[in-house]
Amino acid sequence: MRITSFASGSGGNCILVSVDHTHILLDAGISFRRISEHLRFSGLDPEDLTAVLITHEHSDHVSGLATMVKRCTSPVYAPRTVANRLRNSIPGVEARLAEIPVGEDVVLGGVSVRAFHTPHDTPESVGYRIEGGEVFALATDMGEVTEEIVSGLSGADAVLIEANHDLEMLRYGPYPASLKRRILSERGHLSNENCASLAVALAERGTRYFILGHLSRENNSPSLALQTVRAALKGRDVSVFVAPAAERLTVETEGAPCCP
Repeated sequence: MRITSFASGSGGNCILVSVDHTHILLDAGISFRRISEHLRFSGLDPEDLTAVLITHEHSDHVSGLATMVKRCTSPVYAPRTVANRLRNSIPGVEARLAEIPVGEDVVLGGVSVRAFHTPHDTPESVGYRIEGGEVFALATDMGEVTEEIVSGLSGADAVLIEANHDLEMLRYGPYPASLKRRILSERGHLSNENCASLAVALAERGTRYFILGHLSRENNSPSLALQTVRAALKGRDVSVFVAPAAERLTVETEGAPCCP
């Protein structure tokens, strides 16, 4: 299994998961031009995508979708409430859009996909679990770690989980109080410390590769997120990476990880 982050953060989110000839795009929060460039770097064309899975309708997860549905015939999947919001906001998406039931396994190409809910400040938001020999799971945009999230991530070989902010940087940073309260709420974003606790729980359940995603540019840094999570995982045979805000990161779950 090959996992490639094209972008991760408030400026845009887009992840490619490839298993043999199955290629799943998780979110389309960067321009279609950039998505196409990243796919070409991976030896793919947009038409090679088996499916596009959307976590929720915030712009940093769907900003490239309007152009994508005009220029690419790949099907787009989203849970019901998210799908309805996409229908109301993105012209032409209906022709490509299918609803994915939360909590049920759906076969797409050569993999099985299951959506699970994440608590965020939108009517519905999900993470995804992709099984194709090995297992990858993604959960970002969550204010707290629920049992449903732990269940969705448990046993995955590789995960991309949110390490949005450092608590001290957020509390003493430039954001207005109302925005700080939103981020710190149970429907906001996950701190480095909570991410580290989740990582430990997942390592105990067999996860070997951790990708830290959706870092805040203002309230975190890659080195601080890595330091916090690696310290919690000290002594365990795992690999930890940070998904850059706007550059590629590739992790192979077979053999040694690589970062082109």
